[in-house]
Amino acid sequence: MDTKTRTLYMLFTETHLKTRDTYRLKVKGWKKIFHANEDQKKAGVAILISDKVDFEIKAVKRNKEGHYIMIKGSIQEEDIIIINMYAPNIGAPQYVMQILTSMKRKINSNTIIVGDFNTPLTPMDRSTKQKIVKETQTLNDTMGQLDLIDIYRTFHPKAINFTFFSSAHGTFSRIDHSLGHKSGPGKFKKLK
Repeated sequence: MDTKTRTLYMLFTETHLKTRDTYRLKVKGWKKIFHANEDQKKAGVAILISDKVDFEIKAVKRNKEGHYIMIKGSIQEEDIIIINMYAPNIGAPQYVMQILTSMKRKINSNTIIVGDFNTPLTPMDRSTKQKIVKETQTLNDTMGQLDLIDIYRTFHPKAINFTFFSSAHGTFSRIDHSLGHKSGPGKFKKLK
């Protein structure tokens, strides 16, 4: 199989689906669907695993408010942990830090953490280039202590690429991030 063009998993944030509506996530060729969402149409995260990959699920941990999901499994007998999170708009850096800290024993070189963190991690992640706030610096320090790196920034240290536009402020920012263990950046070269 051509691994250069093969997508193994897709992650969604802000699905805004009620529990009974998760059938809307069904896509041909993607039968392994893991989701976390509330009974209200807000928040929500999902991970879809391609039928083309031999993925064996070992554990799933969900947040009942629909802000994160963690799946642990194996692909071709190699363990992998995928965490998808959607941080609340208020207190986002603290929320992300809390989730990372609570899962620190599970984080290893085969862990990928993806999602809408609702906060830029560096001044380059803002069109205004303003300094990051103290809470975000604390989050960055925590990521460093957990040996996590910003995968996008590792491969594109000077690139300016935004994922969010605030019409209220007329500014752009990169608030969607992918984190991985610093020992394995080569595993993430094909991350899109």
